[in-house]
Amino acid sequence: MGLLRRDRLLLVCALSALLAADVYFHLWPELQLRLKRSCGCSDPTPSTDSTSPAAQLQEGTAGAAGSKLQQLLSHPLYRAKGTEAPEPLLDPQEALKSYRRKVANLNRRRRGRRVAGNQTVSLPPATFDPRAPWLRFHLGIRKDALYPRSGPALDGLLERMRDAPIIRADYSPDEKALNGECDCSQVVKPSGTHLKLVLRFQDFGKAMFKPMRQSREDETPEDFFYFVDYQRHNAEIAAFHLDRVLDFRRVPPVAGRFVNLTRDVLQVTTDDELEGVFFVSPANNVCFFAKCLYACKTEYAACGNPHLLEGSLSAFLPSLNVAPRLSVPNPWIRSYTFTGKEEWEINPSYCELVKRVPPYSNGTRLLNIVDLAIFDFLIGNMDRHHYEIFTKFGDDGFLLHIDNARGFGRHSHDELTILAPLYQCCRIKEETWLRLKLLALPEYRLSDVMRESLSRDRLLPILTEPHLLALDRRLQKVLRAVDECARIHGESAVLIKKSAPRTPATAQPETART
Repeated sequence: MGLLRRDRLLLVCALSALLAADVYFHLWPELQLRLKRSCGCSDPTPSTDSTSPAAQLQEGTAGAAGSKLQQLLSHPLYRAKGTEAPEPLLDPQEALKSYRRKVANLNRRRRGRRVAGNQTVSLPPATFDPRAPWLRFHLGIRKDALYPRSGPALDGLLERMRDAPIIRADYSPDEKALNGECDCSQVVKPSGTHLKLVLRFQDFGKAMFKPMRQSREDETPEDFFYFVDYQRHNAEIAAFHLDRVLDFRRVPPVAGRFVNLTRDVLQVTTDDELEGVFFVSPANNVCFFAKCLYACKTEYAACGNPHLLEGSLSAFLPSLNVAPRLSVPNPWIRSYTFTGKEEWEINPSYCELVKRVPPYSNGTRLLNIVDLAIFDFLIGNMDRHHYEIFTKFGDDGFLLHIDNARGFGRHSHDELTILAPLYQCCRIKEETWLRLKLLALPEYRLSDVMRESLSRDRLLPILTEPHLLALDRRLQKVLRAVDECARIHGESAVLIKKSAPRTPATAQPETART
């Protein structure tokens, strides 16, 4: 009997403890919150001007906890502003009509069977799905960026590039051009020391494949010129994530993937030249090399293990017949000879010359060049000889940050000359400067959000720890360059909120300049 009473007492104590915990942790905080909302008391802290840079930085930084990347993307600086939707690149009906026609033409050419060895292999047809992630990506390109800050389309596209069946493989267009004449008077010849393949998916999506050529730990030797360095597949992946973290959204989506060289390339290609550069190495690994006029031998091949080879897949932009683009020489192009120098390298006032020439004299083009220079400095890319723009958006359209495989070569060196557009022009978008300042705060440290963002890719780790820490170091140097400009010219002259109005009388067509 006494034992039963003691059990009852223990049960009552346990229930009382649970009730007390529920009141303390759930009911009481809710009651406090409601009392605070209804008390009508004013906030004792002094108000700040929400339009000032300091106020924009301060908003959203208190009480940060959990995922730094999610906190960053939910910060007011990363939330869409305004109610008007930016101008779209493509007309949906025209794009759908064009892509349906392309699918039909591709399947018509692939109806036959190809012979591989002694076996006849049927080529799988391409299908067209109006809801395919790659098509949603194309239709989502706007005048302000390649993709919106949030939405399922981008994540769906990255997932499809990692897993979608591959039905066709081909050389990239510039590699096909290598069958022509080579101008050996130039130091830089057409591409060939790096390998690129165009892979077509069953849903008609298309991506550029750059295979792994060196390990993450291999730094570019000090004696290498920037134009002879190998291209790194992990640099393409990391550049996409950095571009997204900076909220530029000007790099086409990139995902890492293991490609089966036999099944995904050799067995589905209809290119006899591509098929002819495959071989089996002495270690019984499947390998292939580029078809070009120099440095294209078996010792420069990329090899699987024995069939699987990791690489980056960059989503293709809309075809040129539906979305024309222009390739424009970078005003701060480097000399591609062993001894020569460009004018900007020897003339500190070079930017004054650039600002007299349209489109750099009006609009946002010069500010976009500065954005691109900051991006290249952070990744260590010295090979930005051209940039591309969509012709539909005109001179004020954003610059495409494509072909970033020569970034992240040396974490131990910061090439300050990449920042020449910034420290020679002393202009920067205020919104860019605010985001850079935000990423320098401990709550949103650039290396931390990049580490978290890169962890979502299948090929992690994408960057070694020294490369991640180099991002923080370089970010501080960018901010110091802006501070020095502000000290000399004044903050109002350096931080540009909105571009100067365009004067049609001085503007001229981009085609005339290129």
